This record gives sequence, C-alpha cells and structure tokens, in this order.
Amino acid sequence: MDDQHLIPHLFRTEYRKIVAVLCKRFGIDQIAIAEDIAGETFLLASEAWGLKGAPENPTAWLYTVAKNKTRDQIKHRAVFMKNVVPEIKGVQDPDEVDIDLSVGNIKDSQLAMIFAVCHPCISQEAQIGLALNILCGFGVAEIAHAFLTNKEVIYKRLQRSKEKLRSEMIKIEPPTLTEVNERLESVLMTLYLLFNEGYYSGSQETSIRTEFCIEAMQLNRILIDNDISNTPSANALFSLMCFQSSRLTARTDEHGESILYDDQDVSSWDQQLIEKGNYYLNQALKGTRLSKYQLEATIAFWHTNKEDTQEKWESILQLYNRLLLIEYSPIVALSRTYALAKANGKREALIEAGKIGLTDYPLYHSLLGNLYTDIDNSKAIEHYRTALKLARSNSERKAMEKEIAKLTNAEG
Repeated sequence: MDDQHLIPHLFRTEYRKIVAVLCKRFGIDQIAIAEDIAGETFLLASEAWGLKGAPENPTAWLYTVAKNKTRDQIKHRAVFMKNVVPEIKGVQDPDEVDIDLSVGNIKDSQLAMIFAVCHPCISQEAQIGLALNILCGFGVAEIAHAFLTNKEVIYKRLQRSKEKLRSEMIKIEPPTLTEVNERLESVLMTLYLLFNEGYYSGSQETSIRTEFCIEAMQLNRILIDNDISNTPSANALFSLMCFQSSRLTARTDEHGESILYDDQDVSSWDQQLIEKGNYYLNQALKGTRLSKYQLEATIAFWHTNKEDTQEKWESILQLYNRLLLIEYSPIVALSRTYALAKANGKREALIEAGKIGLTDYPLYHSLLGNLYTDIDNSKAIEHYRTALKLARSNSERKAMEKEIAKLTNAEG
C-alpha cells in the first residue's frame, strides 16, 4: 500500500483500537482525552511520514507514539493527574503507567467498548452514531453526510450521548455473561443497522457505502471471536453480512448505477464470502432458539443460489412468512412480495403489495413497477416515475430512468 493511502487505512483500523484501550484503562469519562491522544498520534504520523516516509512497522510506530503521548497527557493535565492517576494502583510516576496495546488487550478493550457504546441508557440512533464515531473512526461530517443531516445535529447528538454515558458512570470492562444476555440484542441491532446503512446508503452520491459494511463486519467479528459473546445470533448476523457482501460489487456497474438482482452478473459474486457465510450459518443453526438473524441469513443464503428455481423462491417465501411472524416490518413484507411474485406469479404479488402501503418509499414503487411490467405497462411507468422522484441516490435515479426508457420504447 502506498504512503498516500496508508494513513487513512491505518486510521480506520487502529484509531478505534487506541481509543478503546485508553478508555478501558482510564474510564469512559476520559473519552475526550483518549480521542485527543489518538487524533494527535495520527496527526504526528501524517507530518513525520510525509517528510521521511512511513516506518518499517507503521502500526508499532503508532502504538509507541500513543503510549508516549498518554504519559505526556498524564504529566501535563492537572485534572487527569488528580482524578485518574490516584486510581491506578501502585503507580507513582507517569512513566510507569502501562498502556497495553497487545492483540489480546485490544480485542478485550474493543469488546468492552462495543457493549459500553450500545448501553440502553442512550437511544438506538445515538448508539449507531457513537459506533461510527468511536468504534469506526468516522468524523462528524461523514456521519452527517450518511444520515442526511447537518454536522451540528450529529455533533450535539454525540456529545449528549457521551455525557449520558459519563453521568451514568458506565464502565468499560469486558461484559459479564449477564450483561451479554441483557444487551447483546441491542449490540447486534446496532451492527445490523450500521451494515444496512452501508448496504442501502442514504447518501445522495451512492447507494452503497462499502466502508460501513466492512466496519460492521469487523465489529461483529469481535463478538464471535470472544467465547462469552459467540452466540448463534452473532454468528447468524455475521453470516448474513457475508452473504450480502458477496454481491456488493454486482449491485452497481462501472458508472456506479444500480443493478437489480435479476440482472446481476453472478460470476462477480465473491465465492469466498459465500463459503464463509455458509460456515457461520451452520454455526448459527446449532442454537435452540430461532432468531430473525438466522432467518435473514438463510434467506440471503438462498439468494446466493444461482439457479432461478421454484424450490428456491418457495423456500425464500416460507422463510419470509416465519420472519414476519417473529417481527413484522413493512420492509420485510415488501421483500416477501418479490419472493411471492417469483414463486406464485405477479398478479398474486400485486394484491399483497397493495396491502403494504409504503407510498413514500422508493423501493415500494420500484417493486410495483416491476410487478406491473407486462401486465399494465402504463401503470409500471407511473410507479417507476414515482420511484424516480423519491430516489435517494443518483444511482437509484439512473436505474429508474433506465426502466422507464425501456418500457416507453416498448410502448412506442
């Protein structure tokens, strides 16, 4: 990797590790100092490496600088010296403070940080924002762009959330079995929503934010690599992410335009990710309780089956039926309607689609456009035009324009 891309890459992978270790060492109330230390470490790297080039072991260089800057902070910050150092047993000199950036402690610290950030004392929306900011290293501007709001809104949301965690004195420590049982569902939902924000991005420029998907998978992997949080549901969610990610490159063309499932080039699907998804799905199905993640992962598994068979779509339809019984969602109902059309025909699917009523949702009208095609092309064009007006990204708009042009030419 060239020097130009090395620091951004390392920022994505190492920033969160440094912050997690420092917060675990000194507490959630020192999160601002932890972020300052991590930020200053990368600023120094940018300056030094720009002049002299990257060192032989860039990661070790970052960790050494982070340790030194931590000791400097302890020496020069009166509040830190007064409130934190006395709590570090046996330490008389700041130079004696041990900052453990070993692989094992980094993993333990990140796991602890995930459960702290996903504490139920803050909202799901705030949890996702903090996960992006603290665990993934995304800046305020990036998060605001992703969620179609301004930087001030995100900044205030993050500050309120951090203050809430401080006021509630949430500890950053490896979760107990009881805490895992109580809060794993919230953690999994945060990672699920983070992945979905990447897979169906709200950004105007793109319908896919691959980096969000990667970050969600890396955080999910921390869960399944730890015995205490390695549950069937965590494996199922990771399996789902693998299956969905296997088709990421097939979902857009070289111009960034969206490609619908039926038109995707199956040869571009990532077979290694599909195999990995199969492995973790098998791990997930060893549990006794069936979760929505296991059902969704199995649906995603069927979508990686290249054969367009009746068995495939009937299996997917039945899985959607079970999923809706566990947790009703109009978006899931919409996805079920597509499977119903494949299994039982478009006319039956149109009846079901009319019951959902997601009139402000672009994919609803896109689906209706698909269902009406060859049944009533004028209605199909009408729905595609509505989807075009509601489209969130340029790639979605171009996809709708293509479908309208295709039907208009057929009508003409």
